[in-house]
Amino acid sequence: MDQQTLHKLFVEQLKDLYDAEQQLVKALPKLAEAASSPELEEALSSHLEETKTHVDRLEQVFELAGEKAMGKKCKGMQGLLAEGDDAVKEEDEGELRDLAIIAGGQRVEHYEISAYGTAKAIAEQLGLDDAVELLAQTEEEESTADGKLTEVAETIYQTIDEESDLGESEPEEADVEGKASAKIPARKTAGSAAANATTKRKRAAK
Repeated sequence: MDQQTLHKLFVEQLKDLYDAEQQLVKALPKLAEAASSPELEEALSSHLEETKTHVDRLEQVFELAGEKAMGKKCKGMQGLLAEGDDAVKEEDEGELRDLAIIAGGQRVEHYEISAYGTAKAIAEQLGLDDAVELLAQTEEEESTADGKLTEVAETIYQTIDEESDLGESEPEEADVEGKASAKIPARKTAGSAAANATTKRKRAAK
């Protein structure tokens, strides 16, 4: 494959990424607003600012490649964001919706990590060292964002487990109280029987 053909492929990858990042800039505020977990909202809001930086970096990479920055509809990102939007609409506000948002968000991150890795590899072949550095920066930030979403998910799962344990302990306490209450009438009955026996002996002595 000659350099010209490889350069064309590189530009196509950049166009795809440029549109994908712009789609994400529009989608992230809605996802952050739909989140119940403060940690999730913070993670999404923080990544929004990073994503804006990613757009700026791509514009620099376009310039380094001698091309005008422009996007080409990224159907992959479009589909992933549509799935995430459906999850928000289908789930009630709370932990389950947050987990659905995280699942969708991590699919997006994995898509971007793969796409930036590919673009970086082509830039290396073209000898565009400055472009490689910029693309590597963004790839690393996408990986970090994915890790942050994993941490938030683990926190939510831990909360669910704690709530489940608490719910299981309450019936046991109620059961213990029920057994204790059940013994009281039994003691009263035993006492009544003893009193009756004493009365009968007195009558027999007379």
